[in-house]
Amino acid sequence: MSTKQPKKTLPPQHQNERPGLEYKMNPRPIFDREVQGKKLTGKTAIVTGGDSGIGRAVSVLFAKEGANVAIVYLNEHRDAEETKDYIEKMGGRVILIAGDLGDEAFSNEVVKKTKDAFGSIHILVNNAGEQHPQKSIEQITSHQLLRTFQTNIFAMFYLTKAVLPHLKKGSSIINTASVTAYKGHETLIDYSSTKGAVVTFTRSLSLSLIKQGIRVNGVAPGPIWTPLIPSTFTEKEVSEFGGDVPMERPGEPVELAPSYLFLASEDSSYMNGQMIHVNGGTILNG
Repeated sequence: MSTKQPKKTLPPQHQNERPGLEYKMNPRPIFDREVQGKKLTGKTAIVTGGDSGIGRAVSVLFAKEGANVAIVYLNEHRDAEETKDYIEKMGGRVILIAGDLGDEAFSNEVVKKTKDAFGSIHILVNNAGEQHPQKSIEQITSHQLLRTFQTNIFAMFYLTKAVLPHLKKGSSIINTASVTAYKGHETLIDYSSTKGAVVTFTRSLSLSLIKQGIRVNGVAPGPIWTPLIPSTFTEKEVSEFGGDVPMERPGEPVELAPSYLFLASEDSSYMNGQMIHVNGGTILNG
């Protein structure tokens, strides 16, 4: 049993009136923040998988809110250029960095190019992912297993380690998990396993970094309409995609992006180690 004494956080006080009177409290609760325009002005974000899908929506919203954005992607050059053009037409600052995040050495390149372009890093969005549906675990090759883990969880370790020395108090790390981490998926056994690891990675890292003033949280999307879907599911599966959730439709990337903005900004200053579930109404614990 722990013998650690609780840290004193407030002046001792008691009120006899119930449910209590706020004007008597010391200190008074903070109930408002000064509106300072854009939420991410002066900040720089690295967004992996930012060329399309969820990452594109996050990159665009971050840029709208004043952030410089470094978009990291594999080889989807046309999508990446389209996202870059969109952000620049809004007046945003953005760079593209192409490469394989499963290669640990590439993470150092991402950090260097981001620092060279913008001078600092404040937000890391670990969003890149891949999936390869298989009808049976027997069909999951060693190569597929390793590749899925390299992209979906090893890459988070690599890039977080590379970025961490450059993050200061007030910085935020946001990891993309999945509803499959909580309910599983019969044809995405390896993918679901990586997403379960992302949840635990997020919780453990949050405990490790909070004393440095760095918050770590995540978003666990449900069925979202991204390029990953038509590229990995059959035509029939695509035609029914998202129909099994209470809202009976797939979500759009734009419906997820505000959750990432919330976690990146001071609006979520009391959140750490948590997952936001944006999944069309599927009720989950955790």
